[in-house]
Amino acid sequence: MAAKKKFNYGGQAVIEGVMIRGRSSVVTAVRRPGGEVAIDVKPMPSISTSWMRRTPLIRGVVVLIEAMVLGIKSLLYSSNIALEEEEVEISTKALWSMLASGVVLAVVLFFIAPLFLTKLVNAYIPNSLVFHIIEGVIRLAIFIAYLKVMSLLSDIRRVFAYHGAEHKAVNAYEAGVPMEVNAIKAYSTAHVRCGTSFLFLVLIIAIILFAFVGRQVLWLMVLSRIVLIPVIMALGYEVIYFGARHTGNWFVKIILAPGLLLQSLTTGEPDDTQLEVAIAAMNKAVEVDQTEEAAQASS
Repeated sequence: MAAKKKFNYGGQAVIEGVMIRGRSSVVTAVRRPGGEVAIDVKPMPSISTSWMRRTPLIRGVVVLIEAMVLGIKSLLYSSNIALEEEEVEISTKALWSMLASGVVLAVVLFFIAPLFLTKLVNAYIPNSLVFHIIEGVIRLAIFIAYLKVMSLLSDIRRVFAYHGAEHKAVNAYEAGVPMEVNAIKAYSTAHVRCGTSFLFLVLIIAIILFAFVGRQVLWLMVLSRIVLIPVIMALGYEVIYFGARHTGNWFVKIILAPGLLLQSLTTGEPDDTQLEVAIAAMNKAVEVDQTEEAAQASS
């Protein structure tokens, strides 16, 4: 019987907590205002185990949609747990509205605005390649500036510290060390599969892909910036997917290095209480998977 393929655990930071995606479930651990840790376990959607989740290029789009859906559900749970003492509850409709607004803002800020800013100096740009390189540099500058501004906000810094806790837990688990606070403290707050690294690669790939579109009439370039986003996301995922499996390769290290460096803006050094929450989420996700595997083996 063939050995089961190793599963890569991952997740994200939420409000006062951490979400970990397991093989069969998504676990969200949140620190209640009173101090105890609340844990929510939900099964993974069927699409997460379908053929689409394993098919190159298609899986990148599936993962993106999956991350958005799971992320918004975990954020809804965490926000309501974290605010329970204030008797404030955020509705699903409100959270999805905020997400939709965020997506529109991201498209405008990172894809449309750089194009219009580059068009302002279009007359001084000698050719299409230089045009798209300048546009790409502006896009990267806006992205980095945005992350820097976010990192200055106290509430966001706390979420970024939970992001660091999530990375430490995943790194420690993959290294095979005990899931204990003192054991995982030494591990890095950066991880090769992080969404920050993914977004950085997306912006680099966008330069290459938009260069093939060329310097066309404005409406066509605007349309291409929107229509090609799923393609760029799919390619970005494949680069991350490949890179995570070849971290010892020197060329891969060069490609991944900027994204790992950029994570210093989106992660913070967590305290012990934040590490405890990340450990609780990781342990529960592993426990659920092991229980399900044992049940399948005995059936």
